[in-house]
Amino acid sequence: MTAEEKINILRNELREHNYNYYVLDNATITDYDFDVKLKELQALELAHPEFYDANSPTLRVGGEVTKNFETVKHEFRMYSLDNSYSKEDLEDWENRIKKQVDGKVEYTCELKYDGASMSLTYENGVLIKAVTRGDGFQGDNVTANIKTIKSVPLKLKGDFPQKFEIRGEIVLPFDGFIKMNEEREAAGEEPYRNPRNTASGSLKLQDSSEVARRPLECLLYGLVGEKLPVKTQMEGLEEASKWGFKVPSIAKLATSIDEVIAFVNYWDIHRHDLPYETDGVVVKVNNLQQQEELGYTAKAPRWAMAYKFKTERVSTILSEITYQVGRTGAITPVANLEPVELAGTTVKRASLHNADQIEKLDIREGDMVYVEKGGEIIPKIIGVNLEERPINSTPTKYIEDCPECATRLVRTEGDAKHYCPNEKGCPPQIIGRIQHFISRKAMDIEGLGGETVALLVENNLISNYADLYDLKVEQLLPLERMAQKSAENLVAGVIASKEVPFERVLFALGIRFVGETVAKKLAKHFKSIDALMLAKEEELIAVDEIGERIAQSVVAFFGSSTSTDLFSELSPSAEENRDIIERLKNANVQLQISESELANQTDTLDGNIFVVSGVFARVSRTELKKLIEDNGGKVSGSISGKTNYVVAGENMGPSKLAKAETLGVAIISEDEFLAMLGL
Repeated sequence: MTAEEKINILRNELREHNYNYYVLDNATITDYDFDVKLKELQALELAHPEFYDANSPTLRVGGEVTKNFETVKHEFRMYSLDNSYSKEDLEDWENRIKKQVDGKVEYTCELKYDGASMSLTYENGVLIKAVTRGDGFQGDNVTANIKTIKSVPLKLKGDFPQKFEIRGEIVLPFDGFIKMNEEREAAGEEPYRNPRNTASGSLKLQDSSEVARRPLECLLYGLVGEKLPVKTQMEGLEEASKWGFKVPSIAKLATSIDEVIAFVNYWDIHRHDLPYETDGVVVKVNNLQQQEELGYTAKAPRWAMAYKFKTERVSTILSEITYQVGRTGAITPVANLEPVELAGTTVKRASLHNADQIEKLDIREGDMVYVEKGGEIIPKIIGVNLEERPINSTPTKYIEDCPECATRLVRTEGDAKHYCPNEKGCPPQIIGRIQHFISRKAMDIEGLGGETVALLVENNLISNYADLYDLKVEQLLPLERMAQKSAENLVAGVIASKEVPFERVLFALGIRFVGETVAKKLAKHFKSIDALMLAKEEELIAVDEIGERIAQSVVAFFGSSTSTDLFSELSPSAEENRDIIERLKNANVQLQISESELANQTDTLDGNIFVVSGVFARVSRTELKKLIEDNGGKVSGSISGKTNYVVAGENMGPSKLAKAETLGVAIISEDEFLAMLGL
């Protein structure tokens, strides 16, 4: 037998033993025998480097050091999930679903494991990439660290697609967490706070051999890709298990919301018997075609819902109410609490939201308050124990002046928050606007963090985000903790941000009410900052999903109208904003849609509303919708009298077909639609 043949045999044997032990929980070999085979393989690979394999079982022990984790764009966005807390929430969700899809609707119920979300990409059965969720659009490439997790298959078995992604959760079992803390305490180190944060933090360790020492597991829950060989979510879970993935067997098929609730109620009690942390149940429409029909909102799939288990509640004393100033000048009152343990973390602060909330709950300093975690993440005060209220208690008087610059606060009609109107001179607003500009979803400037922004502002090196593009390395060197390399990286990161596309630059500008989704719509419609700056309020309102409030805010920001409105007093001068835009132009920041993007866009379908239904042969549903939008059309999820065309594929729902015919909406095939575009 040749060395190459022996190496391949050992690799296959060790992969199978790994699968049996870490996925099936069924060891077929002793630890000693496994180690003997592993050492034999290591010796052979060392003697024959020409047979190197990046996915060899010997590399499970790690050793690769990653200084900086590469940011990678997700090919398929990782959405968040909408939350529900009652049977009524789920029934409302089901009613919305049944209005949009035909036929019987079934649901898969899966436990929502509390860990770190992960997307794994496989090509030809080999793991090629592992990326964290990040902001959903892009995440960090942590492939070297993920390869050390024994329940992640490096090579697949059976009949799998040529290329696909699979989503899962990296978790730290309770037993492993306890053992890690015992070892830390024995070494005189501070114990970790909870399994979830420890699992998440493990993924960003620079030394993969350290990750290999941690008993992490990967629980997989969803296939992603084009033309997958499955028709339902449940079938996807079953196939993934055959390919070698660790898929929890607890998932159940439900035919009604009553069955979903029964699943939730059972696991709300029995989850404490599980080896992992869980915080709820994820309910998904089982049929993948129905999932496609339902599509997505700006933040979440319409076909999935997270039902959260009852939250833990604790009581503690509210020591002091302080006030924070945000980048828009919004004032947020904060409850400073006597530290209390809640859902695995120590809670010291909680948002009180606004003056109305304080008045509604009659919250006062010195009160014993009840605290929960919203979605088991964000602490919030949900009430006051009036029986424990001190005799000398006095009602809370909301502040009248800005705590940072002493400017008199304003509150406009219909707005829940108070604002500091001193946008030019209030330090947290100046710093906050620049921090928003450099943030990951905006300009994503490498080498520049929030603390450094504050340092630059405090040292009078910048006062707005356009100043960033004038920074020089020699200006940065005198700053605290700023070495030559750090300064060079910061300047390089600023230069690289000039390639960020227009829609993200528009979001980065920090126009009030212009979030990611609105920025995309405005960029797509107006195509350049110049056109947007000239837009009147009525032109903005005519853009799909742009309301009066957003339109007034944009007009006030650029000064494209002389009318006074409720936002004008909250904005820095339009003249200053225009000067900043001009400086960004001179710095060659992308302030219009690129020529390559424009080349793929036309007005061929302008003014037409399309509904897409069924399965398509020549292009995917996602590509078809993009073609509609790139050519000026609008995609709608339901048929109405305003619909111009229904693009019908195979298995189009009969009720949609009947409704289109009743309303006289034109029904066209995939080929007819593509012909409209000359394709």
